[in-house]
Amino acid sequence: MKVNGKHFRTIWLEKGRIKIIDQRNLPHEFIIEELKTVQDVFNAIKEMHVRGAPLIGATAAYGMYLGVLENAIEESAKKLVSARPTAVDLEWAVKEQLKEMKKGNSLEEKKEIALKNAGKIADESAEQCKMIGEHGVKLIKEISEKKKGETVNILTHCNAGWLACVDFGTATAPIYEAQKQGIKVHVWVDETRPRNQGSRLTAWELIQEKIPHTVIVDNVGGHLMQHQKVDLVIVGTDRTTYTGDVANKIGTYLKALAAKDNDIPFYVALPSSSIDWEMKDGIKEIPIEQREEKEVKYARGFLDGKIKEVLLTPKDSPTANYAFDVTPRRLITGLITEKGVCKANEKNLMELFPEKVVK
Repeated sequence: MKVNGKHFRTIWLEKGRIKIIDQRNLPHEFIIEELKTVQDVFNAIKEMHVRGAPLIGATAAYGMYLGVLENAIEESAKKLVSARPTAVDLEWAVKEQLKEMKKGNSLEEKKEIALKNAGKIADESAEQCKMIGEHGVKLIKEISEKKKGETVNILTHCNAGWLACVDFGTATAPIYEAQKQGIKVHVWVDETRPRNQGSRLTAWELIQEKIPHTVIVDNVGGHLMQHQKVDLVIVGTDRTTYTGDVANKIGTYLKALAAKDNDIPFYVALPSSSIDWEMKDGIKEIPIEQREEKEVKYARGFLDGKIKEVLLTPKDSPTANYAFDVTPRRLITGLITEKGVCKANEKNLMELFPEKVVK
């Protein structure tokens, strides 16, 4: 997608060097960072220089290439997988690299394979998101036609945009495609505490793409739905079970409940790399990352030309920082994938992906 009119991916090779957009200081500072070591990649994932399931996967794939250069393939795999537990793309990408590297006999061959496959994973991820946009835009178009061309109001949560992926985004891909097709859209952007990925990142993306939007605090969504100001909810996911349960940024479950109560369609956009083909019960089985309490107690913002942190809570108050929650399939209208849209259940997912074997 574009930044000030120039096309960027979120991770790319430049003269053989791995570059990323450091997302921590957006929208106030646009910083490009180079990843030189496996430790750099681990830190980038753990500390959220990069975030979003598809991008975490692509970054880990390049991290495995660096692991070959450091002659520490198995150690690198274990280290990278431990960086963040909820997003399944991370483990998937590492396993893909390990599988492909077994085809190489020498360290040099493994290095070439790892680099080539990392690029393939990134390219395929971008293409999957593009296809999610093409399938998902049909849902927006149907609503637009029912409203006789009036603006379609879409609510999304966190950042499931191109910053969370290699390009295009998941939840935002249908929105970008709708704009491309001339469909009028407006996006309600949840701020998404505690790291404010909605108000910082999604809003910044939408400005770059010139899409009308309004930033709201996390708890406004239900009110808007009650007053018919939301036509459609689209969110992303970090891990989806083969039965259709969805783990996404904390607060997603509450949006799904509000949507269900107000008869508003609630869709989840995801590439197949985010589907866990082994987990059946999302609430019982999906590991929920608990991050440091500092993220809840402090807020980062831009003041006097600098990024600063301020204390929000009493200094001695303990906090709990659950990063994700699970939305059960019964609350989900459908899943938007690169192969099409389906119901959030095992039968329909397996019909869409017959090549997958559930263990």
